[in-house]
Amino acid sequence: MERFVDVAPGFRLWAQDHGAPDASPLLLIMGAQASGLGWPDELVELLAARHRVIRYDHRDTGRSTWAFDERPYPLTALAEDAVAVLDAFGVERAHIAGMSLGGMLAQLLVADRPERLLSATVFGTRALSSLPYTAPDGTRVPPDRLPGVAPALLELWSRPVEDRGPEAELERRVEHWRALGGDVLPFDADRTRALERRIIEHTGHHRAGDAHARADYSGMDRTEQLAGTRVPTLVVSALAEPVFPPPHSEHLAQAIRGARLVEIPGMGHALPREVHAPLAAAILEHTARA
Repeated sequence: MERFVDVAPGFRLWAQDHGAPDASPLLLIMGAQASGLGWPDELVELLAARHRVIRYDHRDTGRSTWAFDERPYPLTALAEDAVAVLDAFGVERAHIAGMSLGGMLAQLLVADRPERLLSATVFGTRALSSLPYTAPDGTRVPPDRLPGVAPALLELWSRPVEDRGPEAELERRVEHWRALGGDVLPFDADRTRALERRIIEHTGHHRAGDAHARADYSGMDRTEQLAGTRVPTLVVSALAEPVFPPPHSEHLAQAIRGARLVEIPGMGHALPREVHAPLAAAILEHTARA
């Protein structure tokens, strides 16, 4: 079922749920500038076998309100939006799963709204913590000294994004996902193109948004709260991750009290068909334990 959710003055979000209405709810939180349809239908269906799965478009993505230039907001507001989506669906407590920026928003919810969570799963992200990473040999590494984004992605991001029409934008997105997917699993350009074409149709335009890159990132450190949380948390490790490469996932698991770490072989910063089954299995096993 689809609906629109008013989350703040002038902002309305598109949202959709799948699965049995009385099943345990699972909220999926996508990354920066990514529509909720970025959670592939196949993965959603696997999760909906046991959960009422809710996905939604952030502000300035998909069919939600695009108004950052008129009404700018901090990134922390996107975590508050997630709670508003739960409220709109009548959900008191939910499991959550967040990817990339969605993983940061999930950490904000773990830290700030634990009473609304049953569990959390995070991946493709960094820890909102100043706690040093402790390497296997005992070396302690400050978070800002951990490996950065892969050079090929940095070069891609440095190119100006020009509006050369919907087909050119579609190909730009395919190239972007090719780089995000890493260099282990095969890249299915046709499947990626079909999903992005659907997202453009869903959105109603092909413009490339940049609101989340321009939003205020301050006030997101949650070192103490994450270190003291009681929310059962799963960290998914992706060794082919080009945005937050190893050992970011290990650092994240160290920063969140009691977090478990599970590796998905070959996974990068994307959700190709090959990771659907192992990722769904990891999430479902975690939510069952929680």
